[in-house]
Amino acid sequence: MNALAEGLGSLLDISVALYMLVGLLLGFLVGAFPGITATMAVALAAGFTMTLEPVQGLAVLLTIYVAANFGDRVPAILVNTPGTPASVATTLDGYPMAKQGRAGLALTISAIVSAVGILASVVLFAALAVPIATLARNYFRSPELFALVLFGIAIMIGISSKSMLKGVLAGLIGLMLGSVGTYAATADQRFTFGVLELAEGLNFIAVIIGLFGIAELLDQLITHHESKVRPISSLGRWLPNRGELKQTGRAVAVSGAVGLGVGLIPAAGGDIAGLIGWERARAASKQPELFGKGSIEGVAASDTASSATLGGSLTTTMALGIPGDSVMAVMIGSMIIWGITPGPTLFADRPELVVSITAIMTVATLLSLGLSLIRMRGMVKLLDIPRPYLWSGILVFCIIGTYATSNSISAVVQMLVFGVVGLVFKRLAIPAGPVVLGLLLGPLAEQNLARTLAILPTQPFFSVVSPIALVLLALAVASVVVPVIRNARRPPEKRSSLADSVLSDETVAEIEQAHDELRGRPDLLTSTIRSDGAPQPPRRRKNRKEPRS
Repeated sequence: MNALAEGLGSLLDISVALYMLVGLLLGFLVGAFPGITATMAVALAAGFTMTLEPVQGLAVLLTIYVAANFGDRVPAILVNTPGTPASVATTLDGYPMAKQGRAGLALTISAIVSAVGILASVVLFAALAVPIATLARNYFRSPELFALVLFGIAIMIGISSKSMLKGVLAGLIGLMLGSVGTYAATADQRFTFGVLELAEGLNFIAVIIGLFGIAELLDQLITHHESKVRPISSLGRWLPNRGELKQTGRAVAVSGAVGLGVGLIPAAGGDIAGLIGWERARAASKQPELFGKGSIEGVAASDTASSATLGGSLTTTMALGIPGDSVMAVMIGSMIIWGITPGPTLFADRPELVVSITAIMTVATLLSLGLSLIRMRGMVKLLDIPRPYLWSGILVFCIIGTYATSNSISAVVQMLVFGVVGLVFKRLAIPAGPVVLGLLLGPLAEQNLARTLAILPTQPFFSVVSPIALVLLALAVASVVVPVIRNARRPPEKRSSLADSVLSDETVAEIEQAHDELRGRPDLLTSTIRSDGAPQPPRRRKNRKEPRS
């Protein structure tokens, strides 16, 4: 009870409320601008939170994480461009709805179901985090922790790239980068090349900002061209009626269960959950033929599933110390700098902090929902801001944020170097996710492997290596081998990563056909004409004043 009171009491501090408001605005802005991911924003903000108290810093980072999940639906629906990878599936039905003059309805449905998904995932975190952490504390020793780290990296490799070879290469590069610095067991310096600044290893925040921030910035600078597609301005009505809310019930339930399950898998993010949830809801729908053509159920399914992964990702991060996604990898790095080690011991050492995290996620979700339901035409206007102004601001904040982590020019140099490295990775289609996980978890895996190898000569093998460790190692191998076998049996042009292959070929063809039909009717771009077969909204009364959009 003391932990509960202390954890909730920390949120009553006015400074925490102010930091949450800052995170709320930043998260919405990040989500609204295509190409600026939540990982990039959280990494950038982490540089400015190093001097804050843990609860204050978490208030900023977690609120950005939540708010970006709401803001990224705006460009997905209005411009057919995902604000972040988590809103990829939103474009399948969100943009067709917008072309039918129902953009406001799509935005409102998206906000409501996103809040439902996140709140359900927070309940999952509150219910499962303690039992999982207790299980890990009682049964996870060095061999199990080593196997768990390998499993997390293997999952990330399996879902990040169409080429398994490139995914494995990225993981190995990350492990190599994680070995830079002084080895704690022997005090030997490795891969420092006599550079004093590398004795303590690479600056994690600098590497993250470089790979996800500067690399994206350079990529956009090189490939930028003026888009001929303007945001859809005819938003139509905003509030759904009772029938439309009832219509989304089954899709929310089915896709929500998918999102909660996918979120618990290390490194499996909202983009995968959104696609799987959309497909499962389509199979369970009474009107599957409308999916991909502007179905309210389709929008509800994709956004519920992608949002419901947040709590599962938080669970694996806080209970096991294995980041659920790239945002949580940055979160772990920030917490370590604050002197907090996520994992089983967190719940015993800092139970009040776990309560604070749960409360921050809940409050941030409610604030984001409230802001989303405000009919802000300004959010649409943001999509017309010239990109050069945006790039300039991002570059300045990247430099300042990186310098703030250590007050060292060396960190800024590392950021710029890894920005160029990240750009090369993009051009070669080498995923950055396994690199980050390898860098973050490599030292942990090495320490636990060294302890295991030190114990093995003195005790029987099966008394040291438990069935849990063997199962995790087997799953890690299967995560790499199974996609290789699956892709080898398919034609080269159809080979893909797990993220790209969660939908059947038939479903993908139907989606493309539906979008081709919409693209063939340019008159729908900013009009309120509805396509044949689309659900019609109820007729408005003439004496009823239409709310301004």
